[in-house]
This record gives sequence, C-alpha cells and structure tokens, in this order.
Amino acid sequence: MTEARISEVRAFNRFYTKVIGVLQSGMHDSPYSLTEGRVLYEVAHADRLETGELRGLLDLDAGYLSRILARLDGDGLIIKERSATDARKQLVRLSAAGAEAFATLDRRSSEEVQRLLDRLPEDGQERLVTGMRTIRSLLDAPAERPQTLIRPPRAGDLSWVVQRHGALYAEEYGWGMDFERTVARIVAGFDQAHDACWIAEAGTARAGSVFCVRRDDTTAQLRLLLVEPSARGLGLGGRLVEECLRHAKAEGYKRIVLWTRDSLVSARRIYQAAGFELDSQEQGVENGVEVNEQMWSRDL
Repeated sequence: MTEARISEVRAFNRFYTKVIGVLQSGMHDSPYSLTEGRVLYEVAHADRLETGELRGLLDLDAGYLSRILARLDGDGLIIKERSATDARKQLVRLSAAGAEAFATLDRRSSEEVQRLLDRLPEDGQERLVTGMRTIRSLLDAPAERPQTLIRPPRAGDLSWVVQRHGALYAEEYGWGMDFERTVARIVAGFDQAHDACWIAEAGTARAGSVFCVRRDDTTAQLRLLLVEPSARGLGLGGRLVEECLRHAKAEGYKRIVLWTRDSLVSARRIYQAAGFELDSQEQGVENGVEVNEQMWSRDL
C-alpha cells in the first residue's frame, strides 16, 4: 500500500510539472526559470526583502540564491542595498524593469491558468480547485490547528459579512456587485428580535458566518453560510450549521429551508450531512455566469 501511494504521488508530480511547464527552459516564454520567477514574486509582494528572509521563504541553498540574485541584478531587475539598521544584512527590491518583468510573468501565469480552467466545465473547475485546496491544506498544515470558536456578532461583524461574501464569491465564482448587493440587503434586514447570527473565529481572525432568519411563524431560513479559504478543513461550516439548527429548534420552528447554488459543492455536502434534502432547482444567471439555483429543507 505504501509503495502504491508513493508511486501515485510521483506520477502526479510528473504530470503536473508537465502541465505547468516546469520542465521548459523558461517559464511563460521568458528567459527566467520557475525559481527565478518565484524570487521576483516574493520580492514584488514584500516591496523589499532581506536575503536571509528570502532564502527562508523559498527554502533555498544560500549559494543557489546568491547566483539567482546575481543574474537578476545583472539583468537590471533588482536593486541590492545594505540595511539601514544592520550593515551586515542585504536588502533586495525590484527595479522599474524588474516590476515590469514581474507584471508580465504574473499576467502570463494568470492567462495560462485561465486556459487550463477553460478546458473544464463548471463542475470540473470546482472539483479541480477543491482538490488543489485540499492538497495545499494537507501539505502546508500548521504544526498546531488554530483554536476556533463560534460566537454572536459584535460591532463591525455585519459589514465584514457583506464585504467577504462580495470579495470571496467574486474571486472564486465570478459573481459580481449584484450578488454583493443581495447580501447587503439580507444583512440590512437582520432583526435581532427574530433572527440570529454567528461568527466563526480561527485563532484571532474572523473565519466564517451563518444567519438564521424568520421566514414565517413555523419556518426558519439558514442564510449567508461562509467559511474563509484559510479556515476550511477545520469543521467550522458544520458547526455553524449545527448552531443554526439548534437555535431554530429552540425557537419553536417546525421546518428550516435554505437557498444555495450547485457550484457550492462543499456547502452542499455540509447541508446533506445535516439532513437537508433538495426540494427544487432552476437555472439562473449571476453577473453573466450561468448558475443552478437550489432550495433545500428539512424538518426540525
């Protein structure tokens, strides 16, 4: 079994390095290798970096990094300077030419990923992204899982719910401002006399949300379930749904419903595990993207 797993991982590595062009002499039709591109990426996103910090970020041999920096310096892409607080330390930042070279590499990288995704249907794209997210979370897991909690909302939380729904679903699914406005209307209608909201935290950061709102005298509705990508895999989605169900039962509701879309695969798994069943579905459009609207429900 162990040998078979090792063989499968190695086969995936060979396949994916070919897909992303690692074996080519230069990445994205440029004269720079993948490692050199990563150096440009880290420096660009940090504005400037101490070389020891850069070596730690990329886990590179000091001699290898020195040769890469020498080449980038020779091509006029980086500027080296001594630290103002410690002359023994060298800082690196991008030159104007370096910023332009990085922007070109970054654009070409996005275009290549877009072409890769365009080959797949919507459900295939979701499966691919979910699988990649799972691989990353397993191999880059922190030594200790952050402490998590589910709490009532505090000042600033409701605006955070609107902002994160708008930004996250635009990034992951292409939904636009109309969706964010829909979320804003739901949040604006939040009535503490009848409704409830919970915020999930992982460590000290907000990591998710869910609302339980009154639909009629006997029916509650679960709304605005969200879990941040950085907190997925911690079980927060299931705990938020459980909190919503517990509250609805305590308030005397007989039934609870929810609206979702079939592209939200992880959320649908949580709903199914909590006993929800699909009632109906119909085609719709969000920001020019075709979506499949679904209504789910369960008795309490």
